[in-house]
Amino acid sequence: MFVLHGCWQAGLMLWAEGPARQPAMAADHPFAVDPVASGALVLAAGDVEGARTAAVALRLPTSRGEPSPSPLLPLDEPAPEPTSIRAWQVPALHLPPPAALAVLRDPAAAAGDGVAVGDGLRYLGALTAFALELARRGRVLPWAVPDGPAGPGYARAVWRPVLLAADATRTRAFVTAMPDAVHAASRPGERDQPSAAATVADALDQLTDAAVRASLARTPAARRRRPAGSDPMGGIAGAWRAALTGEARFPATPEQLTALVATLAGWQREVAGGAVRARFRLVEPPTADAADADGTPVAAPAAPEGPWRVELGLAVADEPSLAVDADRVWRSRGTLVALARHVDAPQETLLAELGRAFRLWPGLEPALRTARPTHVELDAAGAHAFLIDAAPSLAAAGFGVLLPSWWGQAAARVGVRAVASTPGQPGAATTEAKLGQDALVDFRWRLAIGDEVLTQAEIDALAEAKQPLVRLRGQWVSVDEKRLRAGLDLVTRGDQERSGLGDLLRAVAAGDDEEPDTVPLLGIDADGWLGDLLSGAASQGTRARTAPASFTGVLRPYQERGLSWLAFLESVGLGAILADDMGLGKTVQLLALFDGDDSRTRDAAGPTLLICPMSLVGNWCREAARFAPRLRVHVHHGTERPRGAAFDTAVAGADLVITTYALAARDATALAKVHWRRIVLDEAQAVKNAATKAATAIRGLPARHRIAVTGTPVENRLADLWSLMQFANPGLLGTAPAFRRRFAVPVERNGDAEAAARLRAVTQPFILRRLKTDRSIIADLPEKLEMEVACTLTREQASLYQAVVDDMLARVDESEGMERRGLVLATMTKLKQVCNHPAHLLRDGSRIGGRSGKLERLEETLEEVLAAGEKALLFTQFAEFGGMLRAHLAARFGCEVAFLHGGVGKRQRDAMVTRFQSGEADAPPLLVLSLKAGGTGLTLTAANHVIHVDRWWNPAVEDQASDRAHRIGQTKTVQVRKLVCAGTLEEKISAMIASKRDLAESVVGSGESWLTELSTDQIRELITLEAGAVVE
Repeated sequence: MFVLHGCWQAGLMLWAEGPARQPAMAADHPFAVDPVASGALVLAAGDVEGARTAAVALRLPTSRGEPSPSPLLPLDEPAPEPTSIRAWQVPALHLPPPAALAVLRDPAAAAGDGVAVGDGLRYLGALTAFALELARRGRVLPWAVPDGPAGPGYARAVWRPVLLAADATRTRAFVTAMPDAVHAASRPGERDQPSAAATVADALDQLTDAAVRASLARTPAARRRRPAGSDPMGGIAGAWRAALTGEARFPATPEQLTALVATLAGWQREVAGGAVRARFRLVEPPTADAADADGTPVAAPAAPEGPWRVELGLAVADEPSLAVDADRVWRSRGTLVALARHVDAPQETLLAELGRAFRLWPGLEPALRTARPTHVELDAAGAHAFLIDAAPSLAAAGFGVLLPSWWGQAAARVGVRAVASTPGQPGAATTEAKLGQDALVDFRWRLAIGDEVLTQAEIDALAEAKQPLVRLRGQWVSVDEKRLRAGLDLVTRGDQERSGLGDLLRAVAAGDDEEPDTVPLLGIDADGWLGDLLSGAASQGTRARTAPASFTGVLRPYQERGLSWLAFLESVGLGAILADDMGLGKTVQLLALFDGDDSRTRDAAGPTLLICPMSLVGNWCREAARFAPRLRVHVHHGTERPRGAAFDTAVAGADLVITTYALAARDATALAKVHWRRIVLDEAQAVKNAATKAATAIRGLPARHRIAVTGTPVENRLADLWSLMQFANPGLLGTAPAFRRRFAVPVERNGDAEAAARLRAVTQPFILRRLKTDRSIIADLPEKLEMEVACTLTREQASLYQAVVDDMLARVDESEGMERRGLVLATMTKLKQVCNHPAHLLRDGSRIGGRSGKLERLEETLEEVLAAGEKALLFTQFAEFGGMLRAHLAARFGCEVAFLHGGVGKRQRDAMVTRFQSGEADAPPLLVLSLKAGGTGLTLTAANHVIHVDRWWNPAVEDQASDRAHRIGQTKTVQVRKLVCAGTLEEKISAMIASKRDLAESVVGSGESWLTELSTDQIRELITLEAGAVVE
C-alpha cells in the first residue's frame, strides 16, 4: 500500500510513501517512492503538461532517526511520537498550476488502486474547490505583475481572488487548518519553508488564475481574437487584456506596468469598499393563525395580513450582527457614530452599497427609485425568490443577509414520510424472509412537514394556495410546486408499496440531494420490529434477552439491554456499533452474545471472527475462559499459526477465532474463505480510516453479521463514522464522496443542523453509547478522585531547565515554519525530561536518588500506597524513563516493579497483567506503563491508584489511561494523581487545558503539536521559570 502526498511550492509537488524501506542514500527518506513509477499516481495525458520530476527536500517530523510514517500506512505497532523536525529528500513530480488544477479537482482519481490520499493532498483539493468556487461566482479581479524570468520588459496578466467577508473568513480557516506537510518544502535558495499564510496566498492566487483561464478557454467569446487595430483601449491595456485569456506574458516597460497597476488598484478599491456593507433583513408579514376551540390550528393555511419586507441597512463587514437600519442612516448628519466605529458619509455609503447590490438583486429597483430607500416590499413569490436566489448571491458577495430562523430547516418544507406497518419479527408475514438492508418493507406514502403528517384538508389547502410560502400549523413552509405535485402523485396513488429497508434509509440520508423535481423522503414511521429499530426501543430492552445458563458472569441491567440490542440487530440482519464508555463492560456483553449462539447451529452458521489490537488478544482469551468457558477459542497469531488445511481444521473446530488487525490484512485471502457467523472489531477506531490496507481487507471478509466496538465517541468525527458504518452496514450512508457532500462538509464546516439531524436519524438505530457519568446506567462504580500534585524542582533541575529555555529563545526568532515547529517541539520534550529527572535529559547513567523534586514526591506517595497494602499504576510517556523508574523504585522499596512498554511481547505482556491482577502475595504492587503501550484496552482493576508521572497534555488520552483502573470490577475509590512541577510549563499548560476542558480534545488534538502554533511571546511566557519553582 502507498500513500500519495501533496505539498505546494509554486505548483503542486506530488510524492508517495510506502510501508517498506526503499534502497536509497542514508540522507533520503527511507520510505519514499517515485510516485509515477510505483503506480501510486495515475495521471491522464492532459494532466501532465508542464510536469517535471524533481528531488525536493521536505522538513518532516522525525523520531529515532527516521521520518515518522503517515498514519494512513498499515503498521503492526503504533509509531513513536516525533521528537524533532529535519529535512528528508523525496522524489517528486512537480505540476504547474494549470495541471495541478486538473489533478486537484479530484485527488482520489489521481491515486492508483489501493492508494490512500494523504491529508495534505486532500487539503489542497479542498483549497482548489474554493478557488473554483471563487472563479464561478466571479469573485476575481484582473491584475498585472512583473514577469521576473522574462526580464524588465515583460509583465504577466493574472486573475486574483477577491476575498471579502465570508470568503476572507474561509481563507483564514484554510490557513489555520493547513497540515504541516503542505508547506514542508523550502523554496530554492532558501533555508526555511514558507508560512501557512504565505502558502495559502500563493496557492489560492495561482489556482484561481488557472481556474478563470480554464473557464474562459471554454467560452467562445474569449477564443475569438480581435482584428488588429480594433482594440479601443490600444497599447498596453490591449496587450494586457489579450493576456488575460491567452498567453499570460505580455510586453510592458516598468513605467507602463506602474500606470496600469495604478488603474487596476482603483478598481480593486471600488470592489473591496470600506469597513461597512449593505445589510438585507427579510421580515415575515404578520398573520392571524386561527385555531379550533381546543386550541389546535385549523387545517387551512393562514393568510398574511401584509407584504413581506426586506429591510435595508448597514452592517460591519466582518461582523454582520453589528448593524443599523436605513431609517437611522437617513436621520444621521455627516458622520454616523454606530457599529462600534465612526462611519463617514453613511448616506452616500448606503446608496453606493445598494447600487453594487442591484447588480445581484434587480428586485432592489423600486427602493432605488425613492429618495431615501429603507425597505423593499415583496409578495410571497418575491420573498421565496429572495430566499432561493438573491440571498445566497448577496451573502457570497460579502453583503450582510439576515433570514428567518425557520429557513433551511426540515420542518419548513414539504416532503413525504413512508408509513409502514411491520410484524413483530421481520419476514413473519411474507414468504421472502429477507433480512438486513434487503428486508422488504410494505408502506404507504404520506405528505408531511418535518415529522408531522398532513391531513387531507391541509393537503387540499396547500394544492389550492399555489404560493411558494405558506403559513401552516403556526409556521412558514416552503412549498416547491413541482415537488408538491410529485408528492401529491405519490400520495394520491394510495397503493401499498414495497421497498428494501436499506433503500428507504438511504433515501432519508439523501434528503434534498436527489433530482430537484422529486419530493424528499423526510423519514419513516413504523410499528412492529421496524418501529422498535427506528424509535430506539430496541436499545431500551423492549426485546429482552438474558445471558445463557452457561455464562458464568452476572450482567448488570444496562448490559442485558445491550445484549438484547445486539441480539435484536442480528435477528434482523443488521450491523451494530457498540460505543459504550470505557469500563462499562463491552467485552462481557459480547461474550454473552457469543455464548448464546445455538449450539445446534454453530457448525452450520460458522464461527465468530474477533479482530483486535495485539495487546488485547490475551485479555480476550482470559475473559472468554472466565465468563464463557464452553466457547472453543482459537488464537490466529504468531509465526507458528496454522496455514492451509491446518488453518481450515483449526477454524472448523472453533466457536471464536481471535486475530489482530495486522494479521487480518496479511492473511485476508485465507480469512475470506471462511463463512463467518459474525465479524467483531474491538477498538474499531483502528479502521476509522477507510483507505488503510487493514480497513479495506476487513470490509471484504464475508460475514452474516458485523459489530464494531469502540469506547470513543463517533458522532463528532463524521469521516470516521462513515468508515465504521461502512463496515457494519455497507452502503447505508452512500459513497464516501456523497457522504462528504451531504454530511461532513455541511455539518463540520457550516454547522448545518438539518444535515446533522438527518444523519442522526439514519445512524441512531445502529449505535449504542452509554456513559459512566450517567448514574442511571451504573450507580455502584466507585468514585474517581482526580487531583494535581504540585512538585518543586531541585537547583540542578532549575539550572538545566533555564539552560534549555535560554537556548530555545535565542534561536526561535531566527527560525520559521517547520524548523520553528521542530525547535518548539524538541524544547517541550526536553523541559518535560528535566521536570522528570536530570538524568532523563542528560542520559549519562548517573545516580537517580536525591536529584528530582518530582521523584521525591512520587516516592512519598508510593510509601503511603504500599503501607496501605494497595497497588498503583505509574504512566509515563517516555519508555526510557519508565525503565529508570522501575530500577530505582524496586531498589527503593524492595519490591518487584513491573514495566509494560511497546517492546514487551504478547506472552510476556499477558503474564505480566495476569500476575498484577492476581491476589497473590508475591504479585508486583507497582506497574509502570508507557502511555502508548498500556493506555488503552487493558483491565487493571487490582490498582486503585493511578499516577501520571509526566503529562501527555491530552485529556482524552489521560482519561483512557486512568480508566484502566476505573472500570467495572473496581471495588475501591480510584485516586488519580497528576504530578506537575510548579512554576514550569507543566503547571501553565495544565491550567490552559483546565480552563477549557469541554473543548480540550478538539483544541489540543493528539499529542503536543498544537503548542508549536503559539507565538514567540506566548511560548516565552509559557516556559519561563517562575519564582517558587525551586526547592530551597
